[in-house]
Amino acid sequence: MYRLYTHNDLDGIGCGIVARLAFGDKVKVFYNSVQSLDRQIERFFEEEKETEQLIISDLSINEENTKRVEEYVQKGGNAVLIDHHKTALHFNEYDWAKVEVEYEDGRLTSATSLLYEYLCEQQLLEPKPAIDQFVDLVRQWDTWEWDENETVDAKRLNDLFFMISMDEFEERMVTRLKENNVFSFDEFEGKLLAMEETKIERFIRRKRREMVQTFVGKHCTGIVYAESYHSELGNELGKESPHLDYITILNAGGRKISFRTIHDDIDVSEVAKKFDGGGHAKASGCQLTNEAFQLFVTKPFALAPLRMDASRNYLNHKESQNGSLYASPDDIQYFIYPTKENRWVVDSKDKVVDSFNSFEKAERFIKRKYAAWLLPDDQFVEYLAKRVIKQKQKESQKH
Repeated sequence: MYRLYTHNDLDGIGCGIVARLAFGDKVKVFYNSVQSLDRQIERFFEEEKETEQLIISDLSINEENTKRVEEYVQKGGNAVLIDHHKTALHFNEYDWAKVEVEYEDGRLTSATSLLYEYLCEQQLLEPKPAIDQFVDLVRQWDTWEWDENETVDAKRLNDLFFMISMDEFEERMVTRLKENNVFSFDEFEGKLLAMEETKIERFIRRKRREMVQTFVGKHCTGIVYAESYHSELGNELGKESPHLDYITILNAGGRKISFRTIHDDIDVSEVAKKFDGGGHAKASGCQLTNEAFQLFVTKPFALAPLRMDASRNYLNHKESQNGSLYASPDDIQYFIYPTKENRWVVDSKDKVVDSFNSFEKAERFIKRKYAAWLLPDDQFVEYLAKRVIKQKQKESQKH
């Protein structure tokens, strides 16, 4: 009997699905949260059992269980740990572990893709186009590669995973991958997914109005409360507010924090590590510890939600040669305009605040420092009118 201990997200259940394709009824799959895995592994070693192979995927084990697995293997037991998180690379010092973050061609790995390749290499599972497609959809979703590649089916697969029970999802996928040569969604799933996409759009619009902005250490983060759709929410809010280093999503009921970023130069796994968490460079998480609670809940609690840029403007545009007008929560206006020297000046109350060599840097500055947002056209016109009047008054005084 094979035993697989894996995560309870899409990548984790992807591991369970390829294991069932390989072993059928000869495998017992245990889906775990990050916190529950070590206790499950302890129980494995406490039980009297006959196991052909112990497989751990998409999760790391603690030091005590690492020693147990090593002793188990030394005594002739068969075990393998397969993971793709950077924080698990130290397991590669053991012969029974395989941790790989990135393929040679630059694609990021997933636990499902690594386990699938392992099972095929061991001749425990025959490769098949439908399985290849399913595994890559899971990989693209888990690494967020789908967004860059516009592989919408990867997102839809994750949506379906959350819409139906884990058992039903697993059964549907195993049956489909056994029977079909090409992976696709059936008609019923298509209708469900269309409804879900509309629901997610409404959810993101509502949460967008609730996000606050603050600095935690050297990073500027947007903080929002949500118990679901973390990846979608983090991605959309990050795109709409690129001046933010990362998005912090608080799940108060689950006492967890998720971190998401769209930036290549920000590693949120390092942020999560400060609170005993971990994950990927662009998606990670941790428990809501006392320290994290103070930084992400208590201190920002009194902040007003971040205002979003006006979206239906005809006149007040970003990077306009006529200037772009912003305002901060304390009703101070900031005007960004270009100079003949190819500089972008930030002006407030007719005084230069600073200047930059690009509009993007100027806007990033006022958004991060002042939480400013692009004003609608009517306020832009009023502002310009006042500037013209002031200018003419100055000219008349000279005469």
